[in-house]
Amino acid sequence: MSKARVERVNEGQVVAVCISRERGTAKENVGEGFFEENYGLRGDAHAGTSRQVSLLMEESVLRVAQETGVPAQAGDFAENILTRGIDLRGLRPGDRLQVGEGVLEVVQIGKEVKPHHYSFHGLRLLPSEGVFGRVVRGGRVRAGDPVRVLP
Repeated sequence: MSKARVERVNEGQVVAVCISRERGTAKENVGEGFFEENYGLRGDAHAGTSRQVSLLMEESVLRVAQETGVPAQAGDFAENILTRGIDLRGLRPGDRLQVGEGVLEVVQIGKEVKPHHYSFHGLRLLPSEGVFGRVVRGGRVRAGDPVRVLP
């Protein structure tokens, strides 16, 4: 019996662009934004840090919502970019993604949980499934834009 080969999906789309004006809060889906090189998503409280932009798969949000019965929407897990169709789980630091007009370099997968970190009804996805990047090429990003892993 042959083993089925599972291929990583390297392309998808932006579902939502989310920002928060203050740290420790849910993010608001603003529909579009602008990546500033070496800074992050313009207007977001987390821009300028080492983890300038956070990405999360919509598939993860839907799975958690189904498992817990807690409805969730874009930004509830404090992600900047919610994606659909691209498998972010195989990314490693140093990988690059084109997100809309911008290019992000992956700097971290997941993050340490600290007591003061934001949670959505006690649930957190960024520590286990979040991808954090820095902006290496600025540009506009909108819901519906393509997301793809660069070679």
